[in-house]
Amino acid sequence: MFRSLANAWSNMFKPPHTVKYPFVGDVQVPSDYRGLILYDVEHCIFCDRCEKACPPKAIVFYQHDDGHKEYRYNPWLCIYCGECVRACPKADEALTHSSEKPNPASKAENVNDEWFVWQTVARESRERYAEKKKAEKAEKRAARKGEPAGPKGD
Repeated sequence: MFRSLANAWSNMFKPPHTVKYPFVGDVQVPSDYRGLILYDVEHCIFCDRCEKACPPKAIVFYQHDDGHKEYRYNPWLCIYCGECVRACPKADEALTHSSEKPNPASKAENVNDEWFVWQTVARESRERYAEKKKAEKAEKRAARKGEPAGPKGD
């Protein structure tokens, strides 16, 4: 206990080891800094591998009724592990890391609350789309067999 107390006392008179940003100089970004995830919709094949690989679930695809998907990314939830970039078959085209821009600071409280709602909406959109596709498939099958479409057991 005495050594801890002596260490704490001696640290009170040492200069701090922090950067006084933004008041003094720029922050030096390490060469291996991964930064924000950059997404290019033009090269994306919508395979959803990035969403499945993301540990904190910071990437979500919303399934629209017409079949196209919408990409959403939450930089405040992201842990910058790079699993999404590694999982992407079109890496360096569709998903990359940006080392130029750091994560934006957020002063809003509960910044992730809207995100968790969005995750639920996206999951429900996929379930709804899967049900629609299943019903269309059953309809086509029934049309080929000459049976009326509808739920079985009626």
